[in-house]
Amino acid sequence: MSAPATTDLVVQRPEGLYCPPGDFYIDPWRPVPRAVITHAHSDHARYGNGHYLAAAPAEGVLRTRLGEIDLQTLPYGERVQHHGVTVSLHPAGHVLGSAQVRLEHGGQVWVASGDYKVVADATCAPFEPVRCDVFITESTFGLPIYRWCPDEEIFADINAWWARNATHGRASVLTCYSFGKAQRVLSGVDPSIGPIIVHGAVAPLNEAYRAAGVSLPDTRMVTEVKDKADLRRCLVVCPPSAAASPWMRRFGDAQTAFASGWMQVRGNRRRGGYDRGFVLSDHADWPGLMGAIEATGAQRVIVTHGSVPVMVRHLRERGLRAEAFDTEYGEDAVEADLQAGQEPPA
Repeated sequence: MSAPATTDLVVQRPEGLYCPPGDFYIDPWRPVPRAVITHAHSDHARYGNGHYLAAAPAEGVLRTRLGEIDLQTLPYGERVQHHGVTVSLHPAGHVLGSAQVRLEHGGQVWVASGDYKVVADATCAPFEPVRCDVFITESTFGLPIYRWCPDEEIFADINAWWARNATHGRASVLTCYSFGKAQRVLSGVDPSIGPIIVHGAVAPLNEAYRAAGVSLPDTRMVTEVKDKADLRRCLVVCPPSAAASPWMRRFGDAQTAFASGWMQVRGNRRRGGYDRGFVLSDHADWPGLMGAIEATGAQRVIVTHGSVPVMVRHLRERGLRAEAFDTEYGEDAVEADLQAGQEPPA
């Protein structure tokens, strides 16, 4: 890859994506003095930075995951200046507090998307297209095969699966990522079917969501359940690693499922050993990615983590100036492992 022009507002460095005129990083993967954070997933928000700037709705989840940090928050759309760079944060629709980072300097506007999805849900502010000259986009599901069904259909399937299992006296164990996906699942299921039990990795993040004003149904820890009949008709929301741990034994002959965009690919459910797979993603699908890029009006697009070569080639065929940044952001499978077994200290 050729060296970036000196006028570029974001370049690659070993520590992460760097804004030279502003002297700060966006989602750095090594400790730096100043970091702008798009969202609180552990591959984008890491411990050890000197100062953090994030969207105001992200404060609770960031502090839940990273503990005591020097955190400055900014309401969506409000602008601040740092070394002459105007910075504002705009909803990314990914998880609670997720943001796109808009940078303006020297007559240029750049937007770094972080992770995003374009379909609205009840747990976070909906994606907001931001006009720019250069758009840095993720590509986690950047292949044409990825096309999501409406949430109503997915949650109807989840509720029917849970109700059927409850009728047969079996717990329904739905595995998903502790932060973001778990809360989206909880917001969409029908709590009248039975009790809802959450894993210890999910519970503190639920509280952060509730504190931010997100409505979630009542949930319990398994230690709070005294009636064994409840364990045979409950919905259990837990990270993937819990499904293969001794923690699962208390639910007996349970049915297991995984909620993820990766379930779109035939064979992933079988390899994971799940009884069911529900295609539910907090990332944009292929039409969502293409629509989001078009809505920015950007003529230059920089693609990060995911199906990078396919996206770059396709965007070039559409007449855009497309290239790639090499990053250390993880894909969903990596995020699942991190959240399941390596939650940062509260």
